[in-house]
Amino acid sequence: MRRILEWSLRSLLLLWTVSTLPGCSQPPAAQDGAAVKQAVPVKTVAVAEQAIRRTTLQPATISAFYEARVEARISGYVIDVQVDIGDVVAQGDILAILNLPAEAKQQGTLQAQVQRLLAEEDRAGSEVQLATAHVQAREAALAQARAESIQVESTLAATEAEFQRTRDLVERRSLESRVLDEVTKRRDAALAGREAAASAIASAAATVEVAKAQVASAQASQRVAQAETLVAQRQLEELQVQIEFGSVRAPFAGVVTERSVEQGDLVNISHQDRPLFVVSQIDKVRVHIPVPEGDAPYIDRDNAITLSLPSFPAEAPLLAKVTRFSSRLDPQTRTMLVEAVIENPERKLLPGMFGQATIQLGSATTVQSLPARAIRHSENGAAYVYRVNDDSTVNIVPVTTGSDDGETLEIVSGLKSGERVVDAHIQRFSDGQSVTVLTN
Repeated sequence: MRRILEWSLRSLLLLWTVSTLPGCSQPPAAQDGAAVKQAVPVKTVAVAEQAIRRTTLQPATISAFYEARVEARISGYVIDVQVDIGDVVAQGDILAILNLPAEAKQQGTLQAQVQRLLAEEDRAGSEVQLATAHVQAREAALAQARAESIQVESTLAATEAEFQRTRDLVERRSLESRVLDEVTKRRDAALAGREAAASAIASAAATVEVAKAQVASAQASQRVAQAETLVAQRQLEELQVQIEFGSVRAPFAGVVTERSVEQGDLVNISHQDRPLFVVSQIDKVRVHIPVPEGDAPYIDRDNAITLSLPSFPAEAPLLAKVTRFSSRLDPQTRTMLVEAVIENPERKLLPGMFGQATIQLGSATTVQSLPARAIRHSENGAAYVYRVNDDSTVNIVPVTTGSDDGETLEIVSGLKSGERVVDAHIQRFSDGQSVTVLTN
């Protein structure tokens, strides 16, 4: 019983001590009122006018300036692979060699055929020359026959005159008739000679025509031989082109970025699942930037581009200009492809690298702006700020934002130039809440 009384006295003493401690006697409402009256210290920033450029920040991908998938153009076994990935090649360098035994044998056959046809062509040319010589000989014989005909005509004329004179003398009995008989025989012989000369001329003229026909025939044979030779030469040239395809060459200067062929592989042009090599030209590269529909109308050639690459975090961003753009939106992504070309002599920029590109759109304009850190966003994404009044109270003011350069935001509506708002702060404020403005 005594112990119970001691415990009771100790408990009462403890309760009295606690109730007399400072602050414990104040009601809860009084404590809350003191907290509300305590103003929150904040820093402020003013809405400022500044000249800004409309920009758009978009992902960018680096691609090779040229990239060729090198495939075989003829079937055959690979007997030599002369390059590997990373090798620098010049235009026309041999990458691999294919064995083409059937084409090599066919080449020998066609070469022999061309030689035979060239010989036929030479023979036809000789026949043309021979026929031409025959024509010249026949023409000379014709000329001789005509000359002899002229001589015969002269002899005939003299004989005819002698005949007339002798006949007159015989009729006047100045000469004996036997003299006329002799003159008559000579005249008849001259007449026969004229007929023979005419026949000789006709015969010589005929042989000339025959010789000319032989020349025409020889020339036709020569043209046929030349045509056959030309056909065989073209076939040989086509085969040589096919054989040249056995040497797989680089289409342009660049770097071998992929190799998928081994020595001894059978390459079948009808079943090529992948290229033998991929050659990329990366002395200069293309930067591909998909620009959304809202910014696409403001893209123009030579717009400035700032390219940041996570692969080079310690280096300054690269500067470039819009080289070209597609002038159409991709129906799937609703973006327009923009391309910039950057010189890459050290081949430091590699195809496939990813970065962020900021494109300047149009000329600079003066706008109202705030640091991006001073803008808050509600759960539905609406932008607002805490405007600080002259009496050091705040109001929640919805704002409409415009262009964003990553550090500052354009304030399209909701605030006036010079008004001050709460800078970055972790606390949320309510309308009319008092704050203490800290001096910067």
